[in-house]
Amino acid sequence: MTNLLTYLRGPWAIAVYTWREGMRKKTLVGFLILSLLVIFGSNFVTAFLYESGGSEGPTSDVDTKLIKDICITAIAIFGILITIFISASVVPTEVENKVIYTVLSKPVRRFQYLFGKFVGVQLIVLLNLCLMGILFFFALYFKERVWPTLLLWSLLVTYFEFLIVSAFTFAVSCTASSSVLPTIAGLFIYITGYLCEYLKDTAERAGQTTQVLDALIGKIAYGLYFVLPNLKAFSRIEKQIVYAQPNDPVQAELIPQLILLSLVYCFAGYILAYWIFRRREL
Repeated sequence: MTNLLTYLRGPWAIAVYTWREGMRKKTLVGFLILSLLVIFGSNFVTAFLYESGGSEGPTSDVDTKLIKDICITAIAIFGILITIFISASVVPTEVENKVIYTVLSKPVRRFQYLFGKFVGVQLIVLLNLCLMGILFFFALYFKERVWPTLLLWSLLVTYFEFLIVSAFTFAVSCTASSSVLPTIAGLFIYITGYLCEYLKDTAERAGQTTQVLDALIGKIAYGLYFVLPNLKAFSRIEKQIVYAQPNDPVQAELIPQLILLSLVYCFAGYILAYWIFRRREL
């Protein structure tokens, strides 16, 4: 047990250092401030609509739904931007600044260094997601006067959605000395994950034809559908928040499946990152 704690002390120190350095990045702080302003301003948007809509104005249900739409969209957009930006920059920045050579010259293995960096990225993503979620939580509470406990489930699922994108963006960043390519790759991974269900439709349509080329395309699309992460499945809980009451029962059978799926992809992404980083000349 003592040896394990000693072995993990190095990665934890690297994770804390990564978290501190990441929270000082101006781009990251800018994304966070913008997201908080959008979430905080959702109540003013509904008030403005009420004033401009005459004496009748929008109903309370419409107000609440609009606030939910704005907040969920803000968390999704700014949350994934923060996730991609920080996952794509932590390793290339230290390679560019040559800090990594100083760290690896000490009794720290590459596995420990990479694990600490990845944990530090997750600490940053979790902190920013919690800050946005807390403001969203109180925005709904002041509107409905009911604690929106369903939101907690949504934030949990949203984090595991970000975890998949973060792991593979982090893997790409281990190949680069600049954060530009990993950032583009992260956006591509996120967009591809949301378009994954179209691959299933393509495979089903290709199965209805007798053309050899179409059949081959259908098999490739079907294989990619089972290999690539389907990020659209994670948005189902978010949709339930928009259209359901604050404390309606959550789809409990769906959450463990999504979490397990996310952990599998996260493990695959991290192993890929370590394999790339181990073979890199530093």
